[in-house]
Amino acid sequence: MFIDEVIIDLIAGSGGNGCMAFRREKYIEMGGPYGGNGGKGADIVFAVDEGLNTLLDLRYRKQIKGDKGENGLGKGMQGASAEDIVVRVPLGTVITDVDTGLVIADLIHKDDRVVVAKGGRGGRGNMAFATHSNPAPSFCENGEPGEIRKVKVELKLLADVGLVGMPSVGKSTIISMISASKPKIAAYHFTTLTPNLGVVRASRNRSFVVADLPGLIKGASLGEGLGDRFLRHIERTRVIAHVIDMSGFEGRDPYEDYVTINNELKNFNASLLDKPQIVIANKMDIDGALDNLKKFESKVDAKVFQISAALNQGLDKVIDELADMLDNIQKEPLYTEEKFESHVFYKFEEKEPFTIVKDNKTWVIKGDTVEKLFKMTKFNSDESVLRFSNKLRKLGVDDKLRELGAEEGDNIRILDFEFEFKE
Repeated sequence: MFIDEVIIDLIAGSGGNGCMAFRREKYIEMGGPYGGNGGKGADIVFAVDEGLNTLLDLRYRKQIKGDKGENGLGKGMQGASAEDIVVRVPLGTVITDVDTGLVIADLIHKDDRVVVAKGGRGGRGNMAFATHSNPAPSFCENGEPGEIRKVKVELKLLADVGLVGMPSVGKSTIISMISASKPKIAAYHFTTLTPNLGVVRASRNRSFVVADLPGLIKGASLGEGLGDRFLRHIERTRVIAHVIDMSGFEGRDPYEDYVTINNELKNFNASLLDKPQIVIANKMDIDGALDNLKKFESKVDAKVFQISAALNQGLDKVIDELADMLDNIQKEPLYTEEKFESHVFYKFEEKEPFTIVKDNKTWVIKGDTVEKLFKMTKFNSDESVLRFSNKLRKLGVDDKLRELGAEEGDNIRILDFEFEFKE
């Protein structure tokens, strides 16, 4: 089964908790803190596997969750880091953040590998907090939560030439004649239900990859017929080859077919019309095809090549023309830098580390920074609680509460934890 789009929830592993321990060995006075750090949580990594050609393995995986790092131990022993989760995907896979719409990665090289959701760092044990002023801290940290993301994973085939056209115009026959690809061929519409790839050998020891896309009809970009499900696979191609049934055997006008397909490409992605195009006039062995060709050529400026795919006539010229065109067209990235998540910069001073809203009589503090600090704090000692309150004060939470009118004794809530506001 050909699957080319899935949406998955990713939950990277949280870091292991730090340990609070003290050295209590005979003959060692003032042993001091001895708790180790927790291990790092599992990253979720996407890696190219050239043996795959579909996202079928991900179809039923609604969620991928990484393991938690091991907790730190006494005697200064650090917990083991969790093993990363490696998700193998085909060449040409695009990973997009559903919430932001930004591209996380476009995997177009055989060795491409990217961390999509980062595991949390391990919490620090009390050894890590020892200072001259506090040589024996009685607190440690919980592990950092792993990153949580919802991503869309799309397969966009890597092909140099895309064959497009109405159903039953002969695209599958053409690719079967010019390459080793053997698609299903039958005398009914929508025989081709999945894209087919074929490697074509041209003169002067050249080769290129052709994609035969399932037949398009009017309204395909809006979901009609097989819909826009396969239009994404033409986005990477460098040349678009329109296959036209020049015989008009099914009662359609060849020129109207050409205009209809171009409109669908434009509606899906207007930049597709900027790609070089040729027209392959197929079924020229049928009566009436030559007259239709003359009318067609009077209305279009594109290069038109006459062929009969069924009789294997005229295909050599098409192959050489495509190879010549590809020699002069450089491969370009599918996305501009601005579309990539890694090229979007947020100015720290413009992003508030927290927000405060009032819910009935309770002040609710929200924000990634504050919530992460809360999750990493172990509220099992006065020293730990004091450290947490000092961190909030440095972030400006206390000042903001006073500014909003909070008074001593008011309830404050962070996630599910409530406490009283004190001056």
